[in-house]
Amino acid sequence: MYHAVAHRPAEATRGLSVSPDAFAEQLELLGERGFTPVTTAQLGEAWRSGGHRPLPPRPVLITFDDGYEGVHRHALPVLAKHGFAATLFVSTGWLRGAYDEGGALDTMLDWDQVRELAAAGTEIGGHTHTHPQMDQLDDERLRYETVRCREVIADELGAVPVSFAYPYGYSSRRVRRTVRAAGFAQSLAVGNTLARRGQGPYALERVTVRRSTGIEEFERLVEGRAVARNFAKDRALTKGYAVVRRARRAASLIRSPD
Repeated sequence: MYHAVAHRPAEATRGLSVSPDAFAEQLELLGERGFTPVTTAQLGEAWRSGGHRPLPPRPVLITFDDGYEGVHRHALPVLAKHGFAATLFVSTGWLRGAYDEGGALDTMLDWDQVRELAAAGTEIGGHTHTHPQMDQLDDERLRYETVRCREVIADELGAVPVSFAYPYGYSSRRVRRTVRAAGFAQSLAVGNTLARRGQGPYALERVTVRRSTGIEEFERLVEGRAVARNFAKDRALTKGYAVVRRARRAASLIRSPD
């Protein structure tokens, strides 16, 4: 899971950004080690096919969240150099253009750039409209964020998106049901562990690549070594925060009028 790819990212995105040089080095390693990048849609189709659409050797997903401009400027040429597939999950209300509602953390893609990414083979998926914490929304707003995002992408690209990623990685049964009802076939969380079929199509996990991720650590992560140790603190914090988030949601429901 990547976010911004930039030499000088905004402070708000710095920790979850990577430099263009680091990104190029990481993809070079994937190529040298014989990995075959696939899109999220391809993964979902393979796991639903019962073996009729097998995955290639050493499959890996390269995903980008939010829709930062550096994905077009810096990541696309590297992906094209290696012939690698990827998935970009866009928050449609953050992208530059007619639907821009503000709130973006850094310079975002515009729709022409998104179309160029799609034309180059990048899958474009949904990431809500305004990037909220989905598990804290009421039912009406939750449905709006998923349906509006899907409609905007379909209108701009002429193709309905089938994959989704939860902002901040937060979801719940209610959120997952809403994403499915909106028409998405699979969705990604974070979790910082490897994706497995048993997680189900609406709770697939990813591993975070940060600005602090050196090439040796990156190699261990993509090879599936020491993932648990690397992200033990992250997962402990996530579990603790999940309890807090459920309590907040319950409290908001108690305060809400009938």
